[in-house]
Amino acid sequence: METLQATFFLFVFVPLVNPAPPLQQESLQFSEYDTDVSMGSLTQQDYEMQSKDIRKDGTNVSLDTSLMLQSDDSQLDVPPTKDTNLPTCLLCVCLSGSVYCEEIDIEAVPPLPKETAYLYARFNKIKRIAASDFADITTLRRIDFSGNRIEEIEDGAFSKLLLLEELSLAENRLVKLPVLPPKLTTFNANQNRIKSRGIKANAFKKLTNLAYLYLGHNALESVPLNLPESLRILHLQYNNITTITDDTFCKSNNTRYIRTRMDEIRMEGNPIVLAKHVNAFSCLRMLPVGTYY
Repeated sequence: METLQATFFLFVFVPLVNPAPPLQQESLQFSEYDTDVSMGSLTQQDYEMQSKDIRKDGTNVSLDTSLMLQSDDSQLDVPPTKDTNLPTCLLCVCLSGSVYCEEIDIEAVPPLPKETAYLYARFNKIKRIAASDFADITTLRRIDFSGNRIEEIEDGAFSKLLLLEELSLAENRLVKLPVLPPKLTTFNANQNRIKSRGIKANAFKKLTNLAYLYLGHNALESVPLNLPESLRILHLQYNNITTITDDTFCKSNNTRYIRTRMDEIRMEGNPIVLAKHVNAFSCLRMLPVGTYY
């Protein structure tokens, strides 16, 4: 009888102490929004949540109370909305007033936290910037939209950005420039499709802090007018500039005038022969880079 009992208990309890076959696990990257991850397991806090948006290789998935992930890893896209900042900060990276939305294939400017000062949205598929995109974000100091597909910027899109100092629209599809905010120090519109008629005569005149202006690799036929005295660096290389006047950089009626802040002008890659316009550079401390013969 003792032998039978021992056998019976062995039969009953051995299956209980043997571990179940391990579940097939994937490497999941969780964002730091109220989620604790310890030794590959979720804490009790996560079990009590009704649903939680987390990051999985840059894409949102859903985690419910049962924590049952589908075998096919089905994904739930949560589009940004105007009602909450949470989807944007899951899609992008939000850190101390900076929002990084780079290389995530967004097609529009996402809603931003109101305290945003720096926005980096490079290398996406943004085609248009609307006036409403920054209507409530008056704290912006730097915006970088390089490497998108921007063809249109709605009138007034940057009109309320009175603190904006740096703006990059390089490597897009612009044919004209928008009205720029007054405190810009750096403006980059390299590698677009901008022609001279796409730049208003006074586009830069009131930008008294502008020091760096990049308009290389466009379709300009002439140098923009009314360049501010604050300008230090001007890039106009690889355009279609064929003409230049004595008043483009200097003042023909003032032979003593010197542009003391201008350090560099690049005009190589244009069809103009600079040696034919020597008087146009009389106020400069250094001659422009370009073709002279």
